[in-house]
Amino acid sequence: MENLERLKKYRGITVLITGHTGFKGAWLSIWLHHLGAKVIGFSLDKHDNDAIYSQIKNKGIFYADEKGDIRNYKEIRNIFEKYGPDIVFHLAAQALVRESYKEPKFTFETNVLGTVNVLECIKESKNTKSAIIITTDKCYKNKEQIWPYREKDELGGYDPYSCSKACAELIIACYRNSFLTQGNKLVSSVRAGNVIGGGDWAKDRIIPDCIKALLENKNIAIRNPDAVRPWQHVIEPLYGYLLIGTKLMDGDKRYDEAFNFGPKFESVVPVKKIADLIIKNWGFGEWVDVHKNNENLHEATLLNLDITKSMMLLSWKPIFSIEESIKNTIDWYKNNKDNNAYELCIKQIKDYENKILK
Repeated sequence: MENLERLKKYRGITVLITGHTGFKGAWLSIWLHHLGAKVIGFSLDKHDNDAIYSQIKNKGIFYADEKGDIRNYKEIRNIFEKYGPDIVFHLAAQALVRESYKEPKFTFETNVLGTVNVLECIKESKNTKSAIIITTDKCYKNKEQIWPYREKDELGGYDPYSCSKACAELIIACYRNSFLTQGNKLVSSVRAGNVIGGGDWAKDRIIPDCIKALLENKNIAIRNPDAVRPWQHVIEPLYGYLLIGTKLMDGDKRYDEAFNFGPKFESVVPVKKIADLIIKNWGFGEWVDVHKNNENLHEATLLNLDITKSMMLLSWKPIFSIEESIKNTIDWYKNNKDNNAYELCIKQIKDYENKILK
């Protein structure tokens, strides 16, 4: 109850979301609009995973809907000067592991230089005092250990994507220590696990791959059926991000750090379990193991996050079981008709808020 009350702080606040056209960015935009914030979006003109955005862009959600390249400092600086955001949620990124092997330079430029550009703008801004920068659970040096990673654990990254996000974490810490603390500006980095939910159509992700196959009456091809991940519905980490934002706006320096957001322990399951649950909720389908046909690209097989810090300092905790997360996800896809992404998202957000109150 108290945490939901805290979210009222966003009413009337000018919020900049970079990457607002992406899957998580669109969900976050809807929630912030629902809370009464003035949402400023900044993203590439075309995004490969903009299915939700394409359905909500004319719904009056965005106070301003700006297009540009996060790699271009002048473009993002102009947005800060034009709108003077009170708080920033930086989500713009090249977010796919396999794509990072194909486009390493673009991945590093977007995820590293893009983060530098945002931090530089925050440093120079007279109005912006708070920021939440979204990285990933893959920023940790993955030792394929059974123990979950804590925020103080070693950073690293085998593939270009993971490495770029580890670099971003180091850059955030550098700016925090060298510039932002002295200016009373607070920045938190947030690290979430494998986020799922309705409206995700990114390539090389299990949920979109499953839905596309089911819609075409094809078998679901799975590359690494035994790979274990911390699966969580998109609403869960976004709720954590929003809570941290309220703490930063209060000037509470305890939140000027990194935070993990992950699911319940029983939701840390192999990919094949996710496929089975999707098929169960869809009503039909089969999956096949295609790992022998894979190109030889390294992907982690075991990854989990320790969320004790978020639970203790934020009074945040995961609510959904893995079964609930999959059911909500499949319900969204089944009911996404007639350009109704906004209605589907806002219903699930409101249902989640009601679940918190119980």
